[in-house]
Amino acid sequence: MATNKDAFLQAVNAGYTFKTESVKIGIGMLDGQPVDGAMINLPLKTMNRHGLIAGATGTGKTKTLQMISESLSDASVPVLVMDIKGDLSGLGAAGTVNDKITDRCKKIGIDFKPSAYPVEFLTLSNEKGSRLRATVSEFGPVLLSKILELNDIQEGVVAMIFKYCDDNKLPLLDLKDFTKVLQYISNEGKNEIAKDYGNISTTSTGTILRKVVELQQQGADVFFGEKSFEVDDLMRIADDGRGIISVLRVTDLQDKPKLFSTFMLQMLAELYATCPEEGDLDKPKLVMFIDEAHLVFEEASDALLKQIETIIKLIRSKGIGVFFCTQNPMDVPASVLAQLGLKVQHALRAFTAADRKTIVQTAQNYPTTTFYKTEDLITQLGIGEAFVTMLNESGVPTPLVHCMMRPPQSRMDILNPAEIDAIVAKSKIAAKYNQVIDSESAYEILTKKLQDAANNNQQNNNSGGGGKAQPSTLDKILANPAVRQVERTAASIITRSLLGALGLGGKSRR
Repeated sequence: MATNKDAFLQAVNAGYTFKTESVKIGIGMLDGQPVDGAMINLPLKTMNRHGLIAGATGTGKTKTLQMISESLSDASVPVLVMDIKGDLSGLGAAGTVNDKITDRCKKIGIDFKPSAYPVEFLTLSNEKGSRLRATVSEFGPVLLSKILELNDIQEGVVAMIFKYCDDNKLPLLDLKDFTKVLQYISNEGKNEIAKDYGNISTTSTGTILRKVVELQQQGADVFFGEKSFEVDDLMRIADDGRGIISVLRVTDLQDKPKLFSTFMLQMLAELYATCPEEGDLDKPKLVMFIDEAHLVFEEASDALLKQIETIIKLIRSKGIGVFFCTQNPMDVPASVLAQLGLKVQHALRAFTAADRKTIVQTAQNYPTTTFYKTEDLITQLGIGEAFVTMLNESGVPTPLVHCMMRPPQSRMDILNPAEIDAIVAKSKIAAKYNQVIDSESAYEILTKKLQDAANNNQQNNNSGGGGKAQPSTLDKILANPAVRQVERTAASIITRSLLGALGLGGKSRR
């Protein structure tokens, strides 16, 4: 294939040279060696067309994610990364030079400039960083029903609950509010609901309540509530002009895929609903990287997958790109995979027949090439090497290239707790979102309503009911059993005296 070197260089230069702003991500390789001048550039204009970074464990896909995030930040594009494994915090510290990095940069033809990037740590739980929350009202009945995997009848009940709360000014802020309303309409408020909104089956409300409890068991209570996160805070530019990289630390959600899916879908929906249509931008407003993306899809229902697919299709018009990072490209549903313009495929391992079948399927997802036998080379790629293809400025896929990826300039390791504390302490938004707010909402309002009703019933019972007047002090005295006994004794004495005076008192004893 050495005779193809000139043709290869010509194909790479034609496919990866762009008129608009682009960033260098590596150099093309042929016969296992980098080819001088075969620079692989990534056009910012098509970064809202989404993408995939895939590869087996240890092949370098997370470092590729880190490097592309840095490149976007340098181009003043804000970035949001989902740090599932906890190894992306190093973005906040400068990298260190070693022989391997020096050798790689020399082969690629670039300078290595250690740099710490402007980082904002976010969290969905009690980890260090700014807390991300959303209210149940912001979720809305449709999205909440999708998350709870309800049928049509149950979805109708949820929609009615939201309508009832809107009509009666009952804010739904957290799951405690939603649960309280469910309990109310199933018991004390059943007649009230039936009169204005129709009868509701207690079977349906019971099923919904069980689904809510299941979601709570995955830790959803810490996510729902106030203060709601504002998506504008994800699109900030640092004082030095670089885009801020928001690192969402979700290491404690690996065993809670439903909660992670809940957050992801809500975040995408909120971004889509909030951001205006942007048309064809020269570079995106925000790029989101979802590491370990299989957590989004592995327990998602068909309805949830359809919702994700729809939002992925539409959100690109808002100037927002979404990139999935996962071990196997087959982890991403075909309907979503078809929406992804950039594909960076690191090595896959073939240990079983099922693995080999997956590799053949993966190779078929990439453009055909005369320079490589894709399904064979995909198992032989070195660490930090990948097959790359993307969309050019006209939306046409670029040639498939075996690429040596450039190394990240930030630390390729995690920060220690003290370093994380220092970054959080300098945060401009942590104080805004970490305050505890418990506004009066549906739970408090309905609890007070039920308490008032109980107090009124108690008062009516004490008064004998029927609106009777309260007894006077004299009545209370006369009603006393001891006083009644005195009355009876006195009456007997008086009666006997009167009868004796009239000669009717009976015979006296001698």
